[in-house]
Formats: sequence, structure tokens, C-alpha cells
Amino acid sequence: MTRLATAHILLAVTGGVAAYRAADLASQLVQAGAKVDTILTEGAAQFIQPLTFAALTRRPVHTDLFAPWSGDALGHLSLARDAEVMLVAPASANAIARLSLGLASDLLGAVALSTSAPLIVAPAMEHGMFHHPATQSHLQTLRDRGATVVGPAHGRLASGAIGDGRLVAVGELLDAVRQALGRDGPLAGIRIVLTAGGTREALDPVRYLGNRSSGKMGYALAYAAIDLGAAVHLITGPVNLPAPAGIEVTEVESAAAMHQAVGDATRSADVLIMAAAVADFRPRHRQTQKIKKQPDTEPLTLELKRNPDILASISHTGLIKVGFAAETEDLLANAEKKLTAKTLDMIVANDATATIGSGTSTAIILRPGQRPESLPEMTKEALAQHILEQVAEIVTRNKSGATR
Repeated sequence: MTRLATAHILLAVTGGVAAYRAADLASQLVQAGAKVDTILTEGAAQFIQPLTFAALTRRPVHTDLFAPWSGDALGHLSLARDAEVMLVAPASANAIARLSLGLASDLLGAVALSTSAPLIVAPAMEHGMFHHPATQSHLQTLRDRGATVVGPAHGRLASGAIGDGRLVAVGELLDAVRQALGRDGPLAGIRIVLTAGGTREALDPVRYLGNRSSGKMGYALAYAAIDLGAAVHLITGPVNLPAPAGIEVTEVESAAAMHQAVGDATRSADVLIMAAAVADFRPRHRQTQKIKKQPDTEPLTLELKRNPDILASISHTGLIKVGFAAETEDLLANAEKKLTAKTLDMIVANDATATIGSGTSTAIILRPGQRPESLPEMTKEALAQHILEQVAEIVTRNKSGATR
């Protein structure tokens, strides 16, 4: 279960053509399990009806600052109290100015002044309005107060012009909400370097040696770390997955490039999680031209050279190291050897054939001095949450001065 599944989100929709996209945002928040309250400004109601959000969220939509209070429903005070995150999307130039100035003559302004929830603002307007010094000043004021500004994106605007002012993708807004929810989590302030995907070792300009890794496990771990409040640096091989928004991402291709990136990133990290499927070998000689089929050169012989073991080579005082053992035989024995040989704090062992490229995994977690923990088959998202909870436990133990 992700942090979104138990969250209470206040979505404020302001006037602009992009208001229609807030309906998709509300729907995806609800599908993720969140409870969503919606504020519709007077301008927003010119573009989209309250009934749309009432149907999607199955909750009342709020439009009037002076709506009667009844029972425990105390108008703007209840909305402010219950919200875990306040998300203004789309945020018009007018709404941004009013939030910056602290005006409370409408429901949005009154709630914004009353809530202690983190504020996320997603601007959407014409290019000139966004870049006007007044708008930029108001956005900076909100940032200085702790608000997160997401976007805008560059592209075609309502006027037909191309410029800055599009509401960012819904996925990017969901990522921003997850980061805001996790900011006080058990890994808040902890810097995690995380690797994902497979590596590619070039044979010639068009061919490479690789593996079937999809990167799903590593990316699930990145989201799980965000949910617990960690600052994540994702070092990823080539994958067909969108990286979480708002984190540091380094894209690499070869094992050597990943080795260099991990070495650089872990100098200031607290945790290293190596979920990438790094190639054990690379061609000793990379051909500068495409290898041609020649009748007199069969069979083709490739001479391979061993790649460095990235996880074993990284050793910093206090760095928590988590590895993965994807094996096709002797799973537990091979995982135990790696746990000891690489001086790991934890290793996650699973069957390579069943796991690589799959959406689920059956894993065994090993930690020094503890009995192996065998887990049932579960989604990689659920496994990632379990792994990060264990990492949080190790971090807490280390902070308390306990030794491994």
C-alpha cells in the first residue's frame, strides 16, 4: 500500500482552460486510494462543473466561503484541518497572486491561510503571464514560504502559441504529492542512491550484450523511498519507464558508466541499494565498425572481460549497503555468500528466471545475524515497500548507536 492510499488530499482548481485536466487528476488520486476534497473557484466553474468532481471523488465539492456550517463541518476550517496536502492545479496567475499576498476573500485563500499542510502549486497560463515579473515574484514568495512549484511545461497553449504555461502531466503532479506526503517519514533527511535496469555492453556501434531487466524493481524502490521521505538519486540503465519527478536521475548505459556514477553519488549518501542487473562481462575489444557476416569466419568468437563488482567495490564508513541476488540455482547459498563477501546490511534473493521482467516477485530477505525471511509472491511495488521499511529499521538502529 502506497502512502497515497491513506492520504487526504485537498485539490483546488482555479480558472483556466487546463481545469478540465484536473478531473483526470482527481480520478487518479481516488484510484490510488486517496480521499479527495475539491475546491472550485468561481473562475474554475466557468470551465468545468462541480458535478464532475463530485462524481469522481464521491464527496461534496466546495465553492462558497460562506456556505453554512453544520455539525463537525466547519467550512474552510475543516478543509484546512483535514488536508494532508493542498494541491492547487491548475493555478492561474490570479490565484498565484492571491496566495502570495495572503488574500482570504474567497474559499481558496481562506483555506490556504488556515492549513498547515504542505502546499503544491501547478501554474497554468499563457507564456507572457507566466514570465511577467509579478508572477515570478509571487511564485518565489510562495517558494520562500515552503511551497512546491511544479511546472509549467513547455508546449502548445490554449491560444495556439508555443511557450511555457502548460499544466504538467498528471503523473508529475502525483509524484509531487507523494513527495509532500513523505516529507516527515522515517527516512526524511536520508540520502539514498539507487540503481535500476540493466546495462548494455557494446560489441560494435549497433549491437550490445544485455539482459532482460525491465527496471521495474528499481523504480518501485525509488517510489517507496520517496513515500518514506528519502532524498533519492536514481542511477538507471536503459528502461522504458518514466522516472519519478522531482528526484535526481543519472542515465547510464554500460557497467563502467554505472560504476563511475555510483562511486561519485555515494560519497555523500547514507544508503546504497543496488537493484540494477549489471552485466558481469563486457567484450575485451569493442569493434569500431559493424561486425559483418563472413562465410569463412564461422563460428564468431567473442572474448569477454570481467566487469568490476560495483557493490563490493563501494565502501564508505556508515554507508548502508543493500544488494540483490537474482539466481537460477542454489538461491539461498549464493545469496548468503554475497551477503558476507560484499559486507552487506541486507540482500534480497529471488529466482532470476521468474523475476526479471515480471511485475511480481517471490523473495527471501537476508540480514547478518538474522534468520532468512521468506516472502510470498507479491507485486514489486509491495516488495519495494517491505524492503524500504527494513532499510528504515536499519537506519534507525544505526542512529541509536547499535552495531551490526
